[in-house]
Amino acid sequence: MGRWPAGAQERLQEAAIELFTERGYERTTVAEIAKRAGLTERTFYNHFADKREVLFPDQDRFIAEIREAVGAAPAEQSPLDAVLAAFTATSDWFDQRRDASQRRRHILDAHTDLRERERAKMAALGEAIADALRTRGIYDPAATLTATVSVAAYQLASARWLADPQHATLGHHLHTSFDDLHRTASTW
Repeated sequence: MGRWPAGAQERLQEAAIELFTERGYERTTVAEIAKRAGLTERTFYNHFADKREVLFPDQDRFIAEIREAVGAAPAEQSPLDAVLAAFTATSDWFDQRRDASQRRRHILDAHTDLRERERAKMAALGEAIADALRTRGIYDPAATLTATVSVAAYQLASARWLADPQHATLGHHLHTSFDDLHRTASTW
């Protein structure tokens, strides 16, 4: 038997997003989130440090997966293509959670402190990509520059994906953003 109830993290995330949408982020407590999920506050804190973190599920794992994939990319693959492949490999997971991602985005957009937290997570993602590129023999300033523009392209792709009325996949938008980046870089 597992240490925590199966699916607890996902239930807590869904409950939090529902409550933040209904009542507002500031007016929602951890106790209310746990109650809506049918769990205890203790279970909440077994999964998340605070209510802010419920909006950033599995970010550390995501960053580690991207770092690993970029570092393990074939040597002949360009740095940008290695990063694109790493992002694309995770995109199906996000596509399956599009609705929750859109609701999450609205919550983040409405709160400065949450946007700041997201910027910190994106900075950590950039640092992880730069580290992985360095392990591939790409040194600074090229590693940092490639990581920075890759994270910017990822953020643009995510924004396009969430706003896309045609519901194209995140992978489609990632390829579009990185194609734009390649075209822009080659015209300078």
